[in-house]
Amino acid sequence: MSFIDRLDETARAHRSLLGVNLDPWGPSMPIDDIAAFNRAIIDATHDLVCVYKPNSAFYEARGIDGLRALQETVEAAHARGVPVILDAKRGDIGNTSVAYAKAAFEVWGADAVTVSPYMGGDSLEPFLAYEDRGVFVLTRTSNPGAADIEELTVETPGGARPLYEQVAIAAGGWNTRGNVGLVVGATAPDELARIRALAPGMPILVPGVGAQGGDLEASVRNGVDADGRRAVIAVGRAVIYASKGPGYAQAARAEADRLRGAINAELDAMGLGWS
Repeated sequence: MSFIDRLDETARAHRSLLGVNLDPWGPSMPIDDIAAFNRAIIDATHDLVCVYKPNSAFYEARGIDGLRALQETVEAAHARGVPVILDAKRGDIGNTSVAYAKAAFEVWGADAVTVSPYMGGDSLEPFLAYEDRGVFVLTRTSNPGAADIEELTVETPGGARPLYEQVAIAAGGWNTRGNVGLVVGATAPDELARIRALAPGMPILVPGVGAQGGDLEASVRNGVDADGRRAVIAVGRAVIYASKGPGYAQAARAEADRLRGAINAELDAMGLGWS
C-alpha cells in the first residue's frame, strides 16, 4: 500500500485530518525520557490523528540516546497503526540523497519525509524512488522569513509568478509515482489556497497552527481537496505540552480531541464532513 493510501485510510478510520508533531524539547517536557514521553502521547492520541510528525533535530540534539528514542517513537506510532512523516527537510546531490533516503525509509522506517527542493529534481529522485513512501516538498513554509526567498517573483514558461508557485508546479511534474506532497504553512492561508489550486489532488502538510499563530479554519478551508481530504493540519506544542503535570498525556488527548473537533466542524460547514 502506498503512503497516500495509508494516510487516506487512517484519516478516514479516525475521521481526522489532525497530525501531531512529536518534537520533544527538554525544558518543556514533564519527564526527561523522550521515548516514554512520546509513547504516552501516542497511546493517548492515536485514535484522534491521521499522522505523527517527529522532527529529527530534536532527536539528533540528544545524540545516540535521542536517535534510539526516534526509533522507538516510530515503532510506537506504527504499533498503533498511525503513519509517520519524518520532518528532516533533506536535500543534497544525488549520492548523498541516496544515503538520506535510506536513513529515513530503511533505518528509521518513516512512511514519508520532508525535503527541500532547491537543488532540483535530481536531488529528490532518490527519495521519490521509494514508491510506497511519501515525499513532502517544502513549498511555502510557516516561518516569518519564508518571504525572503519563497515569495520572490521568478520568470517561468507560464509567465512571472512567485517562486513557491513554481515549486508547486515542479513538484507536480516530479509526481510521476503518485507519492509527492507539499508543505505549506498555516500562517500563509492565501498562498495555501493558490497552491491547492495548482495541486488539486496532492496531499498538503500544513504546519503552523497553534504556537506559530496559524489560522486553523482557514487552513482547513484552503488546504483540503475537493472532497475535503488530503490535508494534514499539523500541531505540535499546543498538544504535546498541553500540561507539564503528571496528567500531560490526558491533557494532550483533550487538546487533540478539541482540535479534531474544530477541523471537523469546518469540514461540516463546507459540506465535506465524514458522513
